Amino acid sequence: MTITETLIPGVFLFEPKVYSDSRGYFFESYNKRVFEEAGIDADFVQDNQSFSQKNTIRGLHTQAPPYAQGKLVRVLQGAVIDVAVDIRKGSPTYGRHVAYELSADNKLQLWIPPGCLHGFATLQNDTIFVYKVSGGLFHKPSEVGVIWNDPELAIGWGVSEKDAILSAKDEELQTFASLDSPFTYQG
Repeated sequence: MTITETLIPGVFLFEPKVYSDSRGYFFESYNKRVFEEAGIDADFVQDNQSFSQKNTIRGLHTQAPPYAQGKLVRVLQGAVIDVAVDIRKGSPTYGRHVAYELSADNKLQLWIPPGCLHGFATLQNDTIFVYKVSGGLFHKPSEVGVIWNDPELAIGWGVSEKDAILSAKDEELQTFASLDSPFTYQG
């Protein structure tokens, strides 16, 4: 497995070694030892899956401590633009984001640590997105979010505002400027 550290400290892109033959393919999607060697101490407590049509945007979300979560995300079917935004006060990349295309074809995975907002936009119909969650279980009162099209963040989602499909909750999220982040960078 190839591990690439991104612009944001603690956010990693994982590219599995895929073994293909006439039957299909095989790859290791998670290995605790590989994570530990990369300095990631993740105790996964929940697996989530979503099914979405093209132009669906989910995010930008996280959970505040003590329910903070890390996420290992990937696509089983279709493709997404996956985004992580650093909201750790004092971080050298506070307010910056990374975005990667994750797809069933490229099999890339992204690790988003606690202290980063996460969201994705679907690029194809019938996209199946899965993620492992570390830290706290889902806890609605601790949810934190920022509106997907915040001009200060200027994220290139690959979806126009007129075509974007959002939940009512995601349409009402706050701006980045109004966010009082509950996270502090530990360096």
